[in-house]
Amino acid sequence: MPDVRTGAVFPCNFGAPEPGARQGGLPPIKLFSNVDYSQVSRHALRLPKAARQFVHPGGSRRHLTAMKLFPAAALVLIAMSTHAPAANSVHEFQMKSIDGKPVSLAEYKGKVVLFVNVASRCGYTPQYGGLESLYKKYRDQGFVIVGVPANNFGGQEPGTDEEIRQFCTRTYSVTFPMLSKVSVKGADMAPLYAYLTGAKGGDVKWNFTKFLVGKDGKVIDRFEPGVAPETPELSAAIQKALK
Repeated sequence: MPDVRTGAVFPCNFGAPEPGARQGGLPPIKLFSNVDYSQVSRHALRLPKAARQFVHPGGSRRHLTAMKLFPAAALVLIAMSTHAPAANSVHEFQMKSIDGKPVSLAEYKGKVVLFVNVASRCGYTPQYGGLESLYKKYRDQGFVIVGVPANNFGGQEPGTDEEIRQFCTRTYSVTFPMLSKVSVKGADMAPLYAYLTGAKGGDVKWNFTKFLVGKDGKVIDRFEPGVAPETPELSAAIQKALK
């Protein structure tokens, strides 16, 4: 079986309970040599509740207590939870449009995309107008803006998807694609934003943060809310990415 941290294979010793283990119930079982099971136990906390019930530290910190599953199966669950493959580009993500339809971001392969977390009641909300102008200016060259409503900052996007859609259309005549409202920060952060923020600059700090993504789906640059859509540095970055 593999070490959940390194993938190295170690011999199993399923019949060797820890000397001095607590009595009663199933004894702690030493699975592998040279494995720090204190780390395994810590990783187990990241498992869904249904999986966590099968892993529990007992006796020494270097051992696992056999619970409802055979211990090796528990290790497989941990390995799966801590070695999920990381995305290589935004094209791997599945989202939902503001109209409730599924959206594969693979549709944007070969295009330059500007992801913007938007809000309807923010001091930066008028940037919608500039974003629409920017979209119309470069869309025929393969440029797309994707608006991502989020209510993470100051409760400034409280509406439903339909309310947000109507606001953008009636107030700013927005025609660029809009996604369904998601969280862009915190424990419930959308996987897309985990990828974007992991690639450039860390957590989103406020509404209208802009991530410029290249034709290959990888993050090129990030622009903070104060960088307006009309700013020359943003236009220059878009033009360079389109070449």
